[in-house]
Amino acid sequence: MRRLVVLALLVLPVLPLGAPSAQAAPRTWHVGPSRALTTPSAAAAVARDGDTVLIDAGTYAGDVATWTQDDLTLRGAGGRAHLAADGQSAQGKAIWVIAGDRTTVDRIEFSGAAVPDQNGAGIRLEGDGLTVSRSSFHDNQEGILTGALPDSDVVIRRSRFVGNGAGDGYSHNLYVGAVRSLSVTGSLFAGAVVGHELKSRAARTTIVGNLFDDGTATASYSIDLPNGGRSLVAGNVIVQGPASENPALIAYGEEGLTGSNQLWVVHNTFVNRRDSGTFVRLTDGAHARLRNNLLVGPGDLTDGAASSRGDRRVGLDGFRDPAHDDFRLRPDSPAVDRGVRVPPRWRPRWEYAAPAGLRRRPLVGRPDLGAYELR
Repeated sequence: MRRLVVLALLVLPVLPLGAPSAQAAPRTWHVGPSRALTTPSAAAAVARDGDTVLIDAGTYAGDVATWTQDDLTLRGAGGRAHLAADGQSAQGKAIWVIAGDRTTVDRIEFSGAAVPDQNGAGIRLEGDGLTVSRSSFHDNQEGILTGALPDSDVVIRRSRFVGNGAGDGYSHNLYVGAVRSLSVTGSLFAGAVVGHELKSRAARTTIVGNLFDDGTATASYSIDLPNGGRSLVAGNVIVQGPASENPALIAYGEEGLTGSNQLWVVHNTFVNRRDSGTFVRLTDGAHARLRNNLLVGPGDLTDGAASSRGDRRVGLDGFRDPAHDDFRLRPDSPAVDRGVRVPPRWRPRWEYAAPAGLRRRPLVGRPDLGAYELR
């Protein structure tokens, strides 16, 4: 036995002294005006797969970058790092073009992206997998824009998308192409310029515990799911403004159904401030399950094939402060204890908490209608 061990040791390769290991350990890079790397683009030039880039809070005007590495974490340090496009773009596309896979972006602010093609984005995603948290996208032609990436999962948490859009109707606060999945929670979508607040072509779309509010902007749909897909819209406050250029709040399948056709719209608070509209617009061949939604303002619940249970039209007097988008229930609200049972997999487990956050939705006895459970 001892002889076999010695022979095995003799055939092992011997690395020369000082030779690099097969895979270097991940590194952390610090970026800021007083650092060796003064801009995020400088870090993009030296980072390797798996590295973390910490960007000091402050404004980085005109600094744009392309990130090609996989498994990167890009995070604001000591506050939010603001990337103001200031007339610049990476590859004529975005402030950041992310071509690597499985990228995490945290506490970064993107503003002012504009390109001749009218789709300048805060982030253009070209790799598989993106997680964005605690970040802000405002006054860009697109907030985030992705291509058709069938193996990509996009996750948005606790972020803000405000005033994005080029005004052409083809650019939006958030535009996710044909990816594998999109999940959006605890986020604010407001004031899209002509385009939609959120547009998703994902095979699976999950939108839970968010606030959508057009304000006085000319936004179109609050949520557009143009190719259908397996979709859950639950626990959201969705407010269509009086200047909205399209009377529907949610649209499903308007550009042709592809793949799965399954839509659950559950425990949302819908508010229509136009003089007419449709809360859930469905294309021919689509079918939706609508449960425990509150409807405020004029308009039809749906114009297509749907089963509806527990959906109820109410006035504004049952909410705490609707003028300031506080649609939590008052104790005397007719929505209290009026909900029907919803299968656990389609129930919202989160509620939106202003300005961009989440809190657990309690489950005690019979559920309340709408986006909030009375506490």
